[in-house]
Amino acid sequence: PFSTLVIPQHFLGLSDEISSFFSGNSLGLISCVLSYALWSNLELLIAQVDTIFEFVCFLKSGWMENESVVSDEMYPDEHVSYELETEEIIAQSPKKDFEELTVEGGEGSDVVFAREAPLIGKDQARSKCSGCSAEKLKCRDGIDLLEDGNLGKEKKLNRQDRIEFGRLFQGALSSQDWELSERLILLADPQTLNDLLCISLDSIWFLSTEHERRGITGLIAKIICHGAHDYTRATLRTSFLASCVSSCQSRTGSLTDTVAVMAQRLHERLQECNGDEVLKAEAGAKVQKFTEWALKCIGFHSRCQGAKDKPNQDSAVEIQLQLSAFKMFLDLAGNHLSGKDFTEAFDAACFPLTLFSTSFNPGWASGISATVIYGLLSMLVEGGADNVNQCFLEASRFGSTELVRILLQIAQRNSLDVDVDLALGFASHYSKIETMDCLVEEGHAIAFLGPLMRAAERGCMQVVEWFVKRGCREMELCLALTAATSSSQVEIAAYLLPHVPRPVLTALSVEILKAAGERSGGSLYGVEFLLKSDFLGDPVATYSVADTIAKSEDESVPSELKAFLQEHWSEAAFNQGSKESRENFMNFMRVLKIGESAICLRDLPAPLRVAIAYMPLYRECVKAGGRLLSQKLRGQLMEAVKQLQGFDVDTEEVNKGHHHQLMAVVEHHLPLFLVKASSH
Repeated sequence: PFSTLVIPQHFLGLSDEISSFFSGNSLGLISCVLSYALWSNLELLIAQVDTIFEFVCFLKSGWMENESVVSDEMYPDEHVSYELETEEIIAQSPKKDFEELTVEGGEGSDVVFAREAPLIGKDQARSKCSGCSAEKLKCRDGIDLLEDGNLGKEKKLNRQDRIEFGRLFQGALSSQDWELSERLILLADPQTLNDLLCISLDSIWFLSTEHERRGITGLIAKIICHGAHDYTRATLRTSFLASCVSSCQSRTGSLTDTVAVMAQRLHERLQECNGDEVLKAEAGAKVQKFTEWALKCIGFHSRCQGAKDKPNQDSAVEIQLQLSAFKMFLDLAGNHLSGKDFTEAFDAACFPLTLFSTSFNPGWASGISATVIYGLLSMLVEGGADNVNQCFLEASRFGSTELVRILLQIAQRNSLDVDVDLALGFASHYSKIETMDCLVEEGHAIAFLGPLMRAAERGCMQVVEWFVKRGCREMELCLALTAATSSSQVEIAAYLLPHVPRPVLTALSVEILKAAGERSGGSLYGVEFLLKSDFLGDPVATYSVADTIAKSEDESVPSELKAFLQEHWSEAAFNQGSKESRENFMNFMRVLKIGESAICLRDLPAPLRVAIAYMPLYRECVKAGGRLLSQKLRGQLMEAVKQLQGFDVDTEEVNKGHHHQLMAVVEHHLPLFLVKASSH
């Protein structure tokens, strides 16, 4: 997947280490790219972070690709046909949403997660979950695993036996048959022990009593004691599952709706990434299948809990039990988990929250449901996770406000630096208003200039209004106005113009027009809008600044801007307009007096003769709009009024009243029906 990524050369050239990070250390690459981020390249940066996150964290990660046989089960593409007799849970869980995800035997997607959630047979509907026993859990071939004398650490289990072994262990675990569970541990080969470690660790997020906690933690200790060593896979997988559990507890809709939201967000996320479409499709399919496994796992445990007489228990107590069990596992793992393991587990825990965030209840981060995630992420940080800032930026970019709140709390508690200003840039770029509120109010982000300018350039009124209402400095508003002008975002410019103090505009008028011209990309529509709007509030001053730039010998003035002002907004343009208008009048009079047309203009009513002479000019002035006309049009209009009135026009008086007095004179001499037609 790395062959599809395109890193801007100015990033690669900043440090010798970045090139090596690109081929071997994805998290290091993200960190370096963000460290050298320039506001002028925010769009490239955002696209790059998205690409790296998707293709590195989920195609490259070891928790989805392992050389062992069991890891093949993590892929839903491969079918393994088998029949396993188990007991079906007949007690109905109060969480009916989970029933829609009941797993049926024989499907590839079921095989993928067989060891995590035992598949329910279609014929067994009379027993309860708590009644699971070894005698009723048998393999396809009818050989009871417990009675097979060939099993044990001396013989490596084949793929099918490991699947059935895991299902048998899950059944014993769910029914709290600790004796059977311990017997299975004694029979497991080394690789199967790793599977049992994952199954046991996943179960801690569904603990509800101290008795269950002691049982599960005791089994985890025994599994590790007997040789389980794949702490990395267990940690990554259970972190992902814990995040899904917390997310589903906090959803506002049904589980089915949550799955749909997750799939849609994942699709949108991948579409926004750069890279090969085939690789993006593969990444999306793998992540979605893994998420579906987590939801099926939640559904299975929910049904099992519904089949038991669960005592009334404070959810805060349950959460404490679950977190203490996970802490015990981390203590047992000790130095076997590296900082990289904790970092990837942190990624795994944060990722589902960015997908589910739209279905969270408001205030989720401060509620009891988020306590598990907060505790889990805190322990991962204490263990050595160093990607809090990267996940924080990712959450901000996708508008996962509640996750942003949690990460802010974790960063504060652990004295970690998170770039709230860069996060504000990400959130504003994608118009995540709630996240922007959080970053300013709780994260104390203060760097408004960059995000405001980019919102003005893009024409994002919602974000621009948000920044203005939050309170921006005069210079920030002035620069945002310049950005909007250079991008021809006249609606944004019209909104910002009244908010910039007049003295600031007057002092920086030349620089504003020059900067807008430099960044215009060939379109000077924004510059024309400012001049037409009389942005200095004084026609004489506005015309003067345009003429100053038009006459300037400064080489820093863009040639296109200078040519535009010389042609339309300079004193020379005014004189040229007057000259053209006089020539037009003279030509009209020649036709009127000596024309040989069959239609004699002399015989037409005076208003129609005026319309023939000046209607094109009048329509052009109406079309131009604005408070000021360009100097060229203004010269033409003043000369036309002079000819109609028979005497010179008072220029100073006209300047005070803009061009509307001149237009009124022309309208007075035109037929009324033509004036009305032009106004529409």
